[in-house]
Amino acid sequence: MRTTEKIRQGMRGNRASQAGPLALPTERPEGLPETGRDGLCEEEARRRAAAGQANVISEDAGKSLFQIIVTNVFTLFNLLNFALAFCLLLVGSYRNMLFLLIVAANTLVAIIQEVRAKKAIERMQLLNAPRVSVIRDGQEKTCPAEETVAGDLVVLRSGDQVPADALVVSGRGNAMEGLLTGESDAVSKEEGSWLYSGSYITEGRLYAQLIYVGDESYVGRLTRETHRARRTESGLMKELKKLIRWDSMALIPLGILLFLKAILVRQVTPAQAVPSTVAAMLGMIPEGLMLLTSVALAAGVVRLARQKVLVQELYGIEGLARINMLCLDKTGTITSGRMRLDDTLPMEAEMPELREALSRFLGAFDEQSSTLRALRQAVPSGRELPVAVLPFSSARKKSAASFQDGVTLVLGAPEFVLGEAFSGRIRQEAERLTREGKRVLVLAKCDGILQGDRLPEITRVLGIFALADELRNNAEKTIRYFREQGVAIRVISGDNPATVSRIARQAGVEGWELAVDAGQLKTEEELEAACREYVVFGRVTPAQKKQIVEILRRQGYCVGMTGDGVNDIPAMKAADCSIAMAEGTDAARHAAQLTLLESDFGVVPGIVLEGRRVINNVTRSASLFLTKTLYSLLLSLLTLVLPGAYPFQPIQLSLVSGLTVGIPGFFLSLEPSRERIKGDFLRKVILRALPGGTAIAVGALLAMHLTAYGFSESMCSTVATWMAGLICALVLWRTCIPLNPRRGAVAAASTIAFVVTAALFGRVFLLDPLTLHAALAVAGLTALGAVLVFGTAAVIRRKGEQLH
Repeated sequence: MRTTEKIRQGMRGNRASQAGPLALPTERPEGLPETGRDGLCEEEARRRAAAGQANVISEDAGKSLFQIIVTNVFTLFNLLNFALAFCLLLVGSYRNMLFLLIVAANTLVAIIQEVRAKKAIERMQLLNAPRVSVIRDGQEKTCPAEETVAGDLVVLRSGDQVPADALVVSGRGNAMEGLLTGESDAVSKEEGSWLYSGSYITEGRLYAQLIYVGDESYVGRLTRETHRARRTESGLMKELKKLIRWDSMALIPLGILLFLKAILVRQVTPAQAVPSTVAAMLGMIPEGLMLLTSVALAAGVVRLARQKVLVQELYGIEGLARINMLCLDKTGTITSGRMRLDDTLPMEAEMPELREALSRFLGAFDEQSSTLRALRQAVPSGRELPVAVLPFSSARKKSAASFQDGVTLVLGAPEFVLGEAFSGRIRQEAERLTREGKRVLVLAKCDGILQGDRLPEITRVLGIFALADELRNNAEKTIRYFREQGVAIRVISGDNPATVSRIARQAGVEGWELAVDAGQLKTEEELEAACREYVVFGRVTPAQKKQIVEILRRQGYCVGMTGDGVNDIPAMKAADCSIAMAEGTDAARHAAQLTLLESDFGVVPGIVLEGRRVINNVTRSASLFLTKTLYSLLLSLLTLVLPGAYPFQPIQLSLVSGLTVGIPGFFLSLEPSRERIKGDFLRKVILRALPGGTAIAVGALLAMHLTAYGFSESMCSTVATWMAGLICALVLWRTCIPLNPRRGAVAAASTIAFVVTAALFGRVFLLDPLTLHAALAVAGLTALGAVLVFGTAAVIRRKGEQLH
């Protein structure tokens, strides 16, 4: 068996032995030999890459341009329209095929928007593609991360991202793993330590052998896990698709019956039967509604781009506007990821001596951890060189430096620095500060020099330092906004629950004191109960984050999730809406629907308002489109059981819907709107459309029976078209209430445009010039329609009030 195949089997065997698919690696796979100081040779690297050992994650590349075109052209909506156009083509009714322009525009906008989103993501991937320093044939070279292979020897310096799960073979440094685990402190790394893909080196230089690469790495497994998670579909599009599905189920049998009635009962030719049948079926399809939704969302994308928000999924705007539960990751979302010195308490030294000792200690280290950076901002580093140092490690929880005068200074967690001497006032103060969620460090003095890892005996406790996470700008203001909007907040973090609770309190999160250690929640039942009771979750694993989001959704919430790390990805994929920070990992940005390019949490309310504008305006405009759908449906049903022909031709419906529904609907969809989203979308728009739809159906039916009074069928159709246009204009005016200058201008312009076009260019739309009697008939039917519109609306409103 080839060596590379043995390596792969060994990797899979070790994966199977780990605790769950998202466990961090702890064991070296069987069959992977140690790499020497000269690294791999180029030939061996190529052989391993060919055998499937390259550091390439099998990501979902998304749709190709061809796939995007195909999926947007061959939709149920388009297929129905193409079929109707083909029927008109067969009988030579070319003028009635004007509606295909709307279909083409709808399809084109959808394709352009999807291509733009795809290109934006690809640009971001290209700009953030990581490069790695690798040893090949004894020489250090730089190459893209995906060109490395299992067994490669890589060099990692401060600021480098770890490209795959690796074992340190030499060197010493620190790695920030907060984007994987949620912990805010750097972790010391030395020979034999594991480095995890997605973490960052903050200090030192490390030589490490890549062990688990590509799909076998921690990030690769997380990526595979998130690919299995289904993205929540847009609520707005789900309702629109449901509407079209209902339409499809009704219009095909109705169309067949209308055609058969025309041929068999009325005994007209197919050339006469097809246009009227197509008009009935076409009227039941809200052909401009999908286009309106796409344009409204596209306008939202443009507006948000000005606020430095990348919309990677068009309907992410809608998702955020609908949420009533927002889950926030602490580090990188509420906080900036940086720390600050919050308090300094002298113990057995005066403040000047304490500050001088701290300055001396800081000068002994060139480490750039968040802890030391926070201390250096308050106290400048000294210049004295140490004679010995003990670096910080997560096991020791302390670091030390010895100097020429025989003094050793120790800084670290009080219980680890002082041991049994951690008592009395020092313990009281440390516990008080810890309860406030601060990170407590103690600085102590020893007489003597470090001997390896052995510290001299502590002689004095100089003082206590309390560090606090730095809140992001606008975090408190943003959380207050959501509280005022009735959106519940949950703070979910891998950090200590006390620390997370304190940050939540600073940020103004209601219920910040209701905190729980998720590490103590062993079953899903316990986690589900905690989701009902607690607001702050600490020590949360990536798998638990995802579980919490799923539980909240099952409990009836529409959930938004923010994050910046690899550990946040499963939860972000499971949420209804996901937001990533640009400062976070590349993988987290690609997994999110929305990315804040300047990591400014304060722009989130603007995204919510943009989503509200889109949904509220689409809801308002959709009622116009459904007016046509409803009157076509009602009229088709009445035409089947009553004598007479369907009153409209397709081109006449294009005139009515274009000038009094489609064009004004688009202008209204761009209106500002800050109202909260209430009620069921489909129910709301149908109830709004019902008065106008009923009035036009009744009026058109009466118009076709004017043949009994000497009107020709052509003149009856003309009267019905005029009446339908004027009633639609009336519905438009009602939709624009409360009126403002912009809405008034839209309604007035649409009404005038219909009247002028029908009067001057009627022949183009198969309309006869109105005679005096026909004009009176139009006036009478329009007046009757107005009574029905306001009367039906009043009944619906009264019934709604009774139900509530």
